[in-house]
Amino acid sequence: MNEYKTRCELHFTTTYTEGILNGTDPVLEDPLIPVTIEADGTVKKADLESEWYSYANKEWANAIILKDENQNTNYNSGDIIPEEKIESYFVWIPKYRYQLWDLGLYDSLTSIDASKVHEIPIIFGDYNTSDDKEGECTTPMESGATGNCTIGDYMTHPAFLSIPSTGFWVGKFETGYNGATSTAEAEQNVNDSSKIIIKPNVYSWRGIQVANAFYSSYNYQRNLDSHMMKNTEWGAVAYLQHSTYGSATSVRFNNNSNYITGYAANNEPTCGGTGTNEECNRYCNDDTCNTAYPNSVLASTTGNISGIYDMSGGAIEDVMGVKADGEGTVIIGRNSLYNSGFKGTFGCPTCDNDTSGLTSLTTGLDFPNKKYYDIYVYNVSVDKQYNHRILGDATGEVGPFANVTYLTRTRQTSSWYTDYAYYIDDSSSWFVRDSYYRSGSDTGIFAFASIPGRAVSEYSFRLILTPTGGSL
Repeated sequence: MNEYKTRCELHFTTTYTEGILNGTDPVLEDPLIPVTIEADGTVKKADLESEWYSYANKEWANAIILKDENQNTNYNSGDIIPEEKIESYFVWIPKYRYQLWDLGLYDSLTSIDASKVHEIPIIFGDYNTSDDKEGECTTPMESGATGNCTIGDYMTHPAFLSIPSTGFWVGKFETGYNGATSTAEAEQNVNDSSKIIIKPNVYSWRGIQVANAFYSSYNYQRNLDSHMMKNTEWGAVAYLQHSTYGSATSVRFNNNSNYITGYAANNEPTCGGTGTNEECNRYCNDDTCNTAYPNSVLASTTGNISGIYDMSGGAIEDVMGVKADGEGTVIIGRNSLYNSGFKGTFGCPTCDNDTSGLTSLTTGLDFPNKKYYDIYVYNVSVDKQYNHRILGDATGEVGPFANVTYLTRTRQTSSWYTDYAYYIDDSSSWFVRDSYYRSGSDTGIFAFASIPGRAVSEYSFRLILTPTGGSL
């Protein structure tokens, strides 16, 4: 009898879940290994029968992928996993609905309103809001659309609907270039998933066209539906960060001038990008003005080591969010000199003294399935049309917007921490998020701007895993 009971207990174990998540607990599939991370950075394999995350306490679930996936079975619950064995870190973002506070219907610059900054109410759950229920609305999912949503309604965040899921794993750090021993070596415009590494204290992979960044991400872990972060997925992380389940404050920026991941500035900047290393927005590459991971928790989305890093400063991050014209034709970049590397139509073929005569690119990479990018469809070709936002992407909703001057430089900024705010247009049709190490108070988790999608030394990218399957 005792022997039979023991066998049954081995087969019917209880997996830890957190009540407030309402069924959106982390989805674990090979080769992901659930882990806990101690304050000194020590990584241990999590015991799935015990509490290994607590969103109620701002302790987000973490998982890793080993350099050698054949070693996955070498570790038991509680075992330390050496840093040199780890290839990538990921953090779980559970599916949620949030309460709308601003519909983002801004078509010009006016003045900023700091009172808009607040703790965003969020409810977790594998549930889609509907117009049929009072106090809710159906997620519009389209650029410029409001649907039946009004301020005060709860709305399921679109990031969990375009790729249906109960959550997704996001790279804990900006994507690094595997094997780089200097910031110059990490600047590579190639399509090569074997070079992906997502770790603290490595050089961010920069200088890569959007198309190469996407396909490097896409081919990284196909069984986990890996892909490059979308604009709405960035918004989902930003809103969770500013809820009761995140730090709900300005995320300290990474001011390491060598683009090393996981750093935090020792002090908040007091001015925006000035073009020089002013004391008010000081940057450096040593401990005179910044702190390395694991002691850089002020740069985490949770204010502790369980969160996501480099979402303010470090490198600017390309995301999969792109403008299309009124007929829905995607604009892949400005012209033959400045573009994303995807096949498609140019937005300004005669700009920049481009003498190629080309109006489109036919030799680039194919666009992926539409679920892997956010498309913003409109004809206007100016950069102040914030009302073309997708509700949930953390662009129009963080208005109103205005010009702010620091010393001799003027920037367009939002009402949220005066993070810079430039919308996409025909010449610069791709969104980028946060900013880079020298941007001072202009940078932040709510910052956004536009680029043509070309390879630029300041720009990196971030990975998403959505373990639900997917294909081009």
